[in-house]
Amino acid sequence: MKILKITAIALIALALVLVVFTAGCTQSAGTSSSSTGSTAAATSATATNGTVGILETAGVGPMPSLLATSQIDGYIAWQPVVEAGVESNIGQVAVYSKDLPPTGEWSNHPQNVFIVRKDFYAQNPDFVNDFSALNLAATQYINDHPQESAGIAADWLAGKQNFTYGNVSVSSVTVVSNALPTIEFTNDPSDSWKSSTSDFVQALIGIGTINGFVKNSSDRDAVLYNFQPYQSASAIIAAKNVTTPAPLQNTVNVGYLMALDHSALFVAVKDWQYFNDTYGIALKPEDLTKAKPDVADFLVNGQKVATVKLVSANAGPGLMQLAATNAIQMSYVGVPPAISAIDQGIPITIAYPIDNLGSGLVVTKGSSATDWQSFAAWAKQRSDAGKPLVIAAPGKGSIQDVMIRYSLQNSGFAVTEVKV
Repeated sequence: MKILKITAIALIALALVLVVFTAGCTQSAGTSSSSTGSTAAATSATATNGTVGILETAGVGPMPSLLATSQIDGYIAWQPVVEAGVESNIGQVAVYSKDLPPTGEWSNHPQNVFIVRKDFYAQNPDFVNDFSALNLAATQYINDHPQESAGIAADWLAGKQNFTYGNVSVSSVTVVSNALPTIEFTNDPSDSWKSSTSDFVQALIGIGTINGFVKNSSDRDAVLYNFQPYQSASAIIAAKNVTTPAPLQNTVNVGYLMALDHSALFVAVKDWQYFNDTYGIALKPEDLTKAKPDVADFLVNGQKVATVKLVSANAGPGLMQLAATNAIQMSYVGVPPAISAIDQGIPITIAYPIDNLGSGLVVTKGSSATDWQSFAAWAKQRSDAGKPLVIAAPGKGSIQDVMIRYSLQNSGFAVTEVKV
């Protein structure tokens, strides 16, 4: 970790960043406004331990700076922002998502999935199956080559430059290398994985987020999943034999987040030659000089099958909005946003997992919160004193937002939404 001297220019830059990321935020840490959109948890009669405020931010980018400037008391985020907060000495991990309450329920929870619009899959099954085979191969690569994968992800997320938060700068390679082991990369839609996904369905029902197709269905598996792309992709990988589909006339738009969870995409694009040579499938960037390519050629057996545009968003709900309007046809996305989108009637299906775990609750450095029990005690103490904690979450309905709301409800807290 390297501490940089704050210059006048740096102070101005930080001020501009904070203005962009926190425009309209009129409350400091420890204060909370009344909520106009509280969930069922916020008004529950079981809220006996006080109140915690949730500040919804535009993704995870502003979180470390908000914590460093005492505008929030903590944040729940995906990697590498969890590890970045620790490595920069801005905060400390109170609890990783696997240890959130109820005890044991989230011990190996799903994190991200790969979704496909139903109409796109119906029209282009071979393309989706081949693209899925590349995802499976990239997942295996991450598990077999963690250090190389960390370097690729750091390059994509930060151009291998430092992550900088105000006057603190930390190596992106170090942060990503430390964060990668907290994520389990897997594509297997096992029975245990489906059971854990069902826990998210119940959590979403519990906080009043879903009230449609998923909640009311008598066959939720049929509503949520189509594992045919996974099954076909597994066969392709096992045989290392892929059939070249007919070329697509239109550009295929694929959504993702600037999150370590989506490293399968980063690895597939940045090490395209390896996958081309090994499996006959590749996403070759049109501009090989870019640290974060946005357009790639999808190659099968050396033949260009489609132009693929890579579209990033701030959080999962934003990706699902893009899917709803057919602005993207496939996407890497968190489990709760995918479930909520299906519940709302958006014509997507969950094809297979991308990863498990990989989120964490970071709090003020030196606070008493070192696990959930001590965090809850701190939250109750602050609420009793009339200064409720303010915790940032990356967009309402994101996996982190759902988990913190559900955990607070389970621990007897009401949730209010801090105005922005």
